[in-house]
Amino acid sequence: MRRLFVSLLLCLSIVFCLPVLAADRIGLVLSGGAARGLAHIGVLKALEEQGIRIDAIAGTSMGAIVGGLYAAGYSVAELERLALELDWQQALSDSPPREDIPFRRKQDDRDFLVKQKLSFRDDGSLGLPLGVIQGQNLELLLEGLLVHRSATRNFDLLPIPYRAVATDVVTGEQVVMSSGHLPQAMRASMSIPAVFAPVEVDGRLLVDGGMVNNVPIDVARQMGVDQVIVVDLEMPLKPARDLHTVFDVMNQSITLMMRSNSETQLATLNADDVLIQPSLAGFGSADFDRGAQMIDAGYRATQIQAERLARLQGSRGGSPALALARSSEQRTPVIRAIHVVNDSKVSDMVIRKHIRQPLDEALDLDKLQKDMGTLYGLDYFDRVQYRLEPLDEHGSALVIDARGKRTGTDYLRLGLSLSDDMRGDSAFNIGASYRVNGINELGAEWLTRLQLGDRQELYSEFYQPLDFSSRYFVAPYLFGEAQNVEAILDNDPIAEYRLERYGYGLNLGRQIANSGEIRFGIGQSWGEANVHVGERDLPSFSFSEGYYELKYSFDTFDSLDFPRSGEVIGVMLRKYDRSLGSDEQYRQWQINLDKALSFGSNTWILGGRYGRTLDEAEIVTSAFTLGGAQTLSGFREDALSGQNMALARLIYFRRLTQRSLLLDFPLYLGLSLERGRSWNNDNAFDSGYINAASVFLGLDTPLGPLNFSYGFNEEREKALYLNLGRSF
Repeated sequence: MRRLFVSLLLCLSIVFCLPVLAADRIGLVLSGGAARGLAHIGVLKALEEQGIRIDAIAGTSMGAIVGGLYAAGYSVAELERLALELDWQQALSDSPPREDIPFRRKQDDRDFLVKQKLSFRDDGSLGLPLGVIQGQNLELLLEGLLVHRSATRNFDLLPIPYRAVATDVVTGEQVVMSSGHLPQAMRASMSIPAVFAPVEVDGRLLVDGGMVNNVPIDVARQMGVDQVIVVDLEMPLKPARDLHTVFDVMNQSITLMMRSNSETQLATLNADDVLIQPSLAGFGSADFDRGAQMIDAGYRATQIQAERLARLQGSRGGSPALALARSSEQRTPVIRAIHVVNDSKVSDMVIRKHIRQPLDEALDLDKLQKDMGTLYGLDYFDRVQYRLEPLDEHGSALVIDARGKRTGTDYLRLGLSLSDDMRGDSAFNIGASYRVNGINELGAEWLTRLQLGDRQELYSEFYQPLDFSSRYFVAPYLFGEAQNVEAILDNDPIAEYRLERYGYGLNLGRQIANSGEIRFGIGQSWGEANVHVGERDLPSFSFSEGYYELKYSFDTFDSLDFPRSGEVIGVMLRKYDRSLGSDEQYRQWQINLDKALSFGSNTWILGGRYGRTLDEAEIVTSAFTLGGAQTLSGFREDALSGQNMALARLIYFRRLTQRSLLLDFPLYLGLSLERGRSWNNDNAFDSGYINAASVFLGLDTPLGPLNFSYGFNEEREKALYLNLGRSF
């Protein structure tokens, strides 16, 4: 018995002296691949189902995005829902939703000018961006998704330790980000060169990590893991027959570089590691609309490895799904202070006044995102972002980071309009505008617009906000214009006058949120009306005008070029008064209205315009004009002139092409039905109501909308129209 007791003690001592064997730590490596990176979500889904606990994540590019969100506490279900419901086209662009853009910027598009603009620096040099996309919306998206991790600066303190890999574009060195601002690190890792602008982090310009390490196995091992699960998306090389453009060759070169460093990393795998390579043949880098299929491909590729993954599960003990303590709660921080970091031309107070977040209240994320869009829409910034910095356990500081445009804030835009009535009479107009931004800290602007052709115009306005929130403004202006106006007697044209007018004025106004403005002004002008075509014995004359004017403008179109929702309203009231130097005393008013309605791929625009001249006045100088594409089609531009006019129209168009993410040039087919009238007060001219129609093809190009129209009317007039930079 004594001998048995001694033997038992000896066995127990041996057991307690043995070292405790810790379970192997598992690292997950997620490679880059743009849209193909959505397959990572399917991999994570399968790993969770198989009970695999991940101890560390290292990712590059899209792998850094998916891996960073998962490491920060997002569940697979949340990631899948985000991937399938997100408007990727909006996220991977810079333009805010049009509803968030300041009204003055919306008005810039009202002329037939192309939407792309050339920017110039203060020294007059042309400014070119460092990337086609600045990443404004992507950064805002990541900030919003990771608000609950705003206080985490050490990535080892996330629910899963995390690393993002980027490339220093100056030195070519690999940069492994283990701390800092998490959304910024993720955004830097996927800054595809030339597509996305580099991200400045700690004085270094960072681009996509795939340039140096697309499958960062070594980074994961440096995090102290024993085994790695590697997801390689195998970026495909195009055959020679598919290399058609310089962009194809550039993309192929980048892919070759990524393939080379990927193969170097994959060669370091050992027998205990697991390599997952989803079958993604046929999926492109921009196929975000095929996310469900790519997620499924990642899931199936992981299921194939179930037997090997089972060994990793067995080494853990307990339920891996429960072992990971996720903290994905969306704790809404209370904002105690708001700070502005700003190196642009406008005052910090201009930026601060655009932020509607109240102090000592919970962060209103939706409202903040809209405010960021409005600030970016001012055209002063390369990017406008925010971050939260904890003050104490009771609240955080909201920091608005506004970076001035490196390319400059002065803008040149161009446009073109052509029409031909197929009877030897044609009209053309070319236009340009130049806008000088940031003349002072309140955000004053100087806009000059020039148009040459059948309708000539020179307009120059100095726009001065009167407060930091840009609600009230004063806008003095100068103008000169010249156009042809027909004189008609008994419905027959008897002459064509060349009407020239020059003048100046002053407007006081108020902006109404981002949707409208109201202006009250006074103006004076003078000019001449000379017979251009017709009997030379008809009188030519000079004139002087002085007037009061009230204007109201409202614009909620979601797109000016091919709108699918919203409305546009314009109201003008003008009184010519002898006390202001006017030769004649009379009143005029005009209203324009368009309403867009959409059902599926079909869109209808209902609207028109109506203008009246009250009291007696000289016909040539008080005339409104009609004519042109969708404004009594079949007539050339401004072919009908009268003291009064009315137009009602219905425009229909349908998109013919599928939506694409990055290179989206939608083609539309449409038609219009119109009914209009032009007449004078003396009853010497009344066109009667004229029915007209048109068919058109519209192409939404990077320069702006390109429209080809054929119009005709019951007066047996017909015309061809070409417009670049204007739709309807």
